[in-house]
Amino acid sequence: MAASKSYFLAGCILTASMGVVSPALAQSSIGFVSLERILREAPAAQRAQKKLEQEFSLRGQELSKIAEQLKKMQGSLEKNALTMSESERQKREREFSDVNRDFQRKQREFNEDLAQRRKEEFEGVLERANRAVRQIAEAEKLDIVFQNEQVVWASTRIDITDRVIKALEDTRAGK
Repeated sequence: MAASKSYFLAGCILTASMGVVSPALAQSSIGFVSLERILREAPAAQRAQKKLEQEFSLRGQELSKIAEQLKKMQGSLEKNALTMSESERQKREREFSDVNRDFQRKQREFNEDLAQRRKEEFEGVLERANRAVRQIAEAEKLDIVFQNEQVVWASTRIDITDRVIKALEDTRAGK
């Protein structure tokens, strides 16, 4: 009996609050933007990605060569381990270990440097995208703009991503 009264009371409160909130939501203008699409499709983001690829391609190729060298060393060790003398086998294992340690260090440095540079390059893109979102939101009198990473579903009617990408193209042309 007490439980049904509390459910009834909760239902009344919910109904009353919906009556107050619904008109406020009906008057609100909402938009959303896909940050993922901006970072993938905006010309500024594509330029940043190409710049990073060019900047890090040489180091990436060097790492690939070292990885190939390690594969060959390991294959040779496995293939010839039984026919090598103990001292020769230990010497080759030490060489393999040294090259592998150097490779791991270089790979770690490469990944850290790439992550840092990516952050630097894309911060500018994000800053310009946020300015474009603000300008579009103000021009269209939007009350709130969500990023799609938190949105489960959104109508294309409120998606302003294409306009933000276009604004980023226009700002590049104007520079």
